[in-house]
Amino acid sequence: MEVSGFWEGKRVFLTGHTGFKGSWLSLWLSRMGAEVHGYALEPNTNPALFQQMGLEQDIDHYIGDVRDAERLNARMRETRPEIVFHLAAQPLVLSSYEDPLSTWKINVMGSINLLEALRRLENRCVVIMVTSDKVYENRDWSFAYREIDRLGGHDPYSSSKAGMELAIESWRRSFFADKLPVRMATARAGNVIGGGDWASDRILPDIARALMADRPIAIRNPNATRPWQHVLEPLSGYLRLAEKLYVEESQSLESAFNFGPESQDCRAVRELVETVLDIWPGSWRDVSNPMAPHEASMLALSIDKARLDLAWTPRWRFVDAVRHTIDWYQSVNRGTPARDISLAQIHAYTAARNR
Repeated sequence: MEVSGFWEGKRVFLTGHTGFKGSWLSLWLSRMGAEVHGYALEPNTNPALFQQMGLEQDIDHYIGDVRDAERLNARMRETRPEIVFHLAAQPLVLSSYEDPLSTWKINVMGSINLLEALRRLENRCVVIMVTSDKVYENRDWSFAYREIDRLGGHDPYSSSKAGMELAIESWRRSFFADKLPVRMATARAGNVIGGGDWASDRILPDIARALMADRPIAIRNPNATRPWQHVLEPLSGYLRLAEKLYVEESQSLESAFNFGPESQDCRAVRELVETVLDIWPGSWRDVSNPMAPHEASMLALSIDKARLDLAWTPRWRFVDAVRHTIDWYQSVNRGTPARDISLAQIHAYTAARNR
């Protein structure tokens, strides 16, 4: 897929391009020759990966809010995209407790604004709507959630993403099925790690900041289990899904897909921290608070559907994902340009996929 030439010259509309995953996807798409039109708010972290990578030189960088339906619709009409990746979101569980209304406005109404803009497109278009592994009604069991399992969500972030899934399915059935040249799928990715994530209240950025400052890592939920994967894993899944939707007619592709690690790579936070410390020596302390807002203690995804329908499987095991992530932070901390180490890791990942 990565060397097929498929992406050369494709007009891609990417919401959330200034975020962590959006920056990595922008860099990857531009390197494959895509014409990338970004639509997002200004980066909200300092440092910001988008700026560290110097992506303004590679893509059409447009500042806009998905809550602004008129502006979003105008940009869609101007760019006439062949492929859309919708990544714009309020992506943090703890932030959703602090401001649930904004979380729902961005994640649900922002997505509906995009769906409405897509209704007005006259050209053929493939759309990947990125939601979350947290859309499922979490029962804190060891079974891996399948795409057919019940949606839910305890916290405002998780429930907003489940609400987004319901809206997408409604618009697909009501407006896109056999009526418009729009083909759409949703992507549900597990917990993503990778270099350049500087968000607050996320495990790897917190670890990196602590180690760079030579202070103990504060861990609030060491026994929670998550489907950890390097950021390039789900992005490769999004790319694969978009390509398949573009070239194949199968209606089964217009559905939800999980992208996560192999089952044995769903690990506890404690294991993640200890693996990091094997690479980058330091210490950690347990700051668990029984009065803290609820977060699920166990989460795993079944990737059987992606394996069967997309021929997609993860390529970097848990230890590899952690090693590449820490190598990124250490390299940048030593002065290596973020763009250089990011391109090197994309090259290493695509080489692994092509073996």
